[in-house]
Amino acid sequence: MAAPQQTAFASRSLTEHVLRGALGIGAISLAIKLGEPGGAWWTLPAALTFGLLSLLAFRGCPICWTIGLVETLWRQLRK
Repeated sequence: MAAPQQTAFASRSLTEHVLRGALGIGAISLAIKLGEPGGAWWTLPAALTFGLLSLLAFRGCPICWTIGLVETLWRQLRK
């Protein structure tokens, strides 16, 4: 049987993919909360940091993460 094709969005396991999604959702939630107007001086750099963390966790945007979820599930079902 041929080795599964490597993609940019799929993860090695479903657990890893779901954990990356949870990290991404948490980071983007914090970025939005910290980016609200009227916050302290440090909230903007913290919001940008959490925003970048969410992009790294999602490997792009939330839609990219969803595509990776479908690819990961498809890979698991084909095994």
